Amino acid sequence: MTDAVRVLLPVVLVLVALLVVRRRVPVLFWWLVGYPVIVLRVLVSYRATMDACGLTVPASAVRRATARMVGRQAAPVPPRHSFPLPTGSGLVMRLRMAPGQAPEDFTASADRLRHAWGAHAVHVRPTKPGRLELRLIGWDVLAEVRPARRRLATGPLRLPLALRDDGQWHVRDFRTVPHELILGATQSGKSVYLRNLLCGLARQPVVLVGIDCKWGVELAPFAPRLSALADTPDRADELLDVLLEEMEARFRLIGLRSGAGPDAVLTSDVWGLPEAVRPVPVVVVVDEVAELFLAANRDDEKRRDAMVTKLIRLAQLGRAAGIHLEVCGQRFGSELGKGATMLRAQLTGRVCHRVNDEASANMALADISPEAALAATSIPAERPGVAVVGDSSGGWSRVRSPHLTLDDAAAVCRDTSALVPQLPRLDSFRPAVAMESAESASPVAAAAPTARPVTE
Repeated sequence: MTDAVRVLLPVVLVLVALLVVRRRVPVLFWWLVGYPVIVLRVLVSYRATMDACGLTVPASAVRRATARMVGRQAAPVPPRHSFPLPTGSGLVMRLRMAPGQAPEDFTASADRLRHAWGAHAVHVRPTKPGRLELRLIGWDVLAEVRPARRRLATGPLRLPLALRDDGQWHVRDFRTVPHELILGATQSGKSVYLRNLLCGLARQPVVLVGIDCKWGVELAPFAPRLSALADTPDRADELLDVLLEEMEARFRLIGLRSGAGPDAVLTSDVWGLPEAVRPVPVVVVVDEVAELFLAANRDDEKRRDAMVTKLIRLAQLGRAAGIHLEVCGQRFGSELGKGATMLRAQLTGRVCHRVNDEASANMALADISPEAALAATSIPAERPGVAVVGDSSGGWSRVRSPHLTLDDAAAVCRDTSALVPQLPRLDSFRPAVAMESAESASPVAAAAPTARPVTE
């Protein structure tokens, strides 16, 4: 009995340790156990799995003739593959498709490959004609999301905001996707996504403008870093007029610089101007857009239609002037008035958290991909922060943003209040708390926020 205990006790301790590591440090468990097991499984069963999934092609004539000479039948040929290489969340394998195959064939069989190889998920991505990348995910990477390393933010107006379910980071690039629509019900994680966005921009030389018609409740904590804040529909209407004036002034600057002389550099946007005269980018955050467009009488309807028209102008022309829109709300539909659908078409970036009705998910994602809208309607309530991200290219993915408390986000904005750029047109809209903070703030680096899984 004693000998048996001596043998079994270390085994039990190792198993318990592995279970703890799997729960607390899944990356370490993947490198110790998961990767070797799945690699062995893939290499041993690759041909049989591909054949069972219908991803093989008949052997060539030469192989069939050779097989007949030795009295055998030529087996179907699977795609050639590279050795499975490990990644931070799984492994990646590059395949060379056989003639007649398409990436859609592998995408349709992704779920069967996942079950055959015991992976959490399988993602297929074409790399070039005839080749694709098969990425296996070892565990649920969205269960606990930590902030991205700063090295991922490789340039201005580029922010890693959420982790995708394939282990890569969703990077918000304003140069590529100038405007974005963010939808989500209460407690869906929409506010956490917005906090990460504002904190990332607060550390950069960017003019932040807020429109929050719930008397500034949502955006007031970020006031020290805001260059302007409108908290009522009337003030929002006036602020939009000022932003249109700023946009027109920037277009005049672009035209003057392009026609300055024979040696002038021709450009159609602010990014082609010399850095010395280039205007500072402006990001306009419209929170709870439905509150902005509520109308109780005809006068309110006229103001609402006028504001929608102004937002459409900013969305259509703002990219070249360095003015970007982030429109947020619990829902977004045609009931917002004339031009709402046209405004949505200009917001090429889409982020849809859990929503209260299917119509909101369709409004956000159906014009991009019906599958993305269906995925958005299936987000569980117990996974706040999970969203479906898509763009006008038709691509989409599930993401989850790292949790960021309101106190930590407000602290970042206070610590970066000295970075507020000077834009005289917006001085009359500057929050009073922002001006007080600017007088007392010192140019110190913002403290790193505390990160933990999304819980609100």
